[in-house]
Amino acid sequence: MLKDWSKILILFGLLVGSGTLVAQENNITIQPKTNSPFSRFGLGDPIDQFFAGQSGMAGLSAAFRDPYQLNLLNPASLSALQATAFEVGVYGKYSYFETPSASDGLWSGNLNYMALGFPLKNPINKVLDRDQSPWTFGMAIALQPYTIVGYDVETTSIVDGVDQVSSYLKGTGGTYRFQWGNAAKYKDISVGVNIGYIFGKITNSRRIEFDSLNNYYNSEFRDDISVGGFTWNAGVQYIYYFKEAGKDGMLKNSSKRIVVGAYGNSTLPITTKSDRYYSRANLGYGTRDTILFEDIIQESGQLPTELTIGLAYEDVNKFRLGIEYHYGAWSEYQNDAKEENLLDTWRIRIGGELIPDIASYNNYFRRVRYRAGFSYGLDPRSLGGEQLTIYNVSLGFGFPIIMPRQQISFVNFGVEAGQFGVGSDILTETYVKMTLGFTLNDNSWFFKRKFN
Repeated sequence: MLKDWSKILILFGLLVGSGTLVAQENNITIQPKTNSPFSRFGLGDPIDQFFAGQSGMAGLSAAFRDPYQLNLLNPASLSALQATAFEVGVYGKYSYFETPSASDGLWSGNLNYMALGFPLKNPINKVLDRDQSPWTFGMAIALQPYTIVGYDVETTSIVDGVDQVSSYLKGTGGTYRFQWGNAAKYKDISVGVNIGYIFGKITNSRRIEFDSLNNYYNSEFRDDISVGGFTWNAGVQYIYYFKEAGKDGMLKNSSKRIVVGAYGNSTLPITTKSDRYYSRANLGYGTRDTILFEDIIQESGQLPTELTIGLAYEDVNKFRLGIEYHYGAWSEYQNDAKEENLLDTWRIRIGGELIPDIASYNNYFRRVRYRAGFSYGLDPRSLGGEQLTIYNVSLGFGFPIIMPRQQISFVNFGVEAGQFGVGSDILTETYVKMTLGFTLNDNSWFFKRKFN
């Protein structure tokens, strides 16, 4: 538990009316799965929406396209799929929080994603049928955590120079997103769109206790907020191939190419249903009052406009290097159930991948995909008038596995180390996050068997 955070208490504004009250046993029994004070704001701490294969490259997504691995952030990349891909990922994270007066470390982790993607026309059939169509199509569905709320903070202070007051701040819950993506590619241009739904429940609770039983009322606040709303985003990718002379002297596409990508969305409406409960008790006089109880309050809000653009240079199956810029207009964020002022954000990511020799026969580690990346940017939340910053470095490995019928699958591992916050003079989180993903590929879907 994080104790003696009087500065953080003031900065959060949790003692000046942002919340509702709850019975004592409810606050005590709340058990957050993690303990991040930052998750008190907005819908909680955002969960990375990229998969394990991208985590080692700082999460590159705008210009990332791969025939055997999914990228749902930019749905245009689904048109590159050459086999059905089932992906599942988990993560573990160690966080170390530090303020001028306290520090604490903890572990957390969870399922990170489950996704299934496939080409809408089997590539083997296209070869057998001598299909020369310039069109290709892909589709995917995915379920992922979108945000997570979890904090358990205890603070103490002195009132009137005599009485000690203790505040117990707890939050738990989060949101999830289910997505359905489709993409089409014509020659060198791909477009795609995701349609999804965000849902979940968030609980924010606060209990205030005084040492003096007779002079003050102990108070408790609770907000239960259910969130729901449809989402969408659209993406595009353009591929430019460098030319080289063939054996016949004619120019043809080489393995070297540049991929330009972008994806984004406009503001997205959400709805909320809230339960609010406020009570107070004076144990010295044996009195307890329910001050406020409101059930199923329907309100609305909106998620912000976001845009990501990126560029990647590739030597297919050998080398990849990319850079991208993300912008989020989080000043547009609204939530009538829990009003807050968030700030616009930006993020820069740089990452790359190296495959020493994809066809190596006697050296497995030359077939491994080695990845590295770096990112830096701003978070929409702020403390003490300072906007939170985040930066990290990442490393990753893609271990190929040959499945039955010579189909290639992957075990992807990524590790990310970074810092998040506004400086150790207020509150800083230093963290290490590990992501493990499994990609299983199967090229038999939609395969039309022919009999003589």
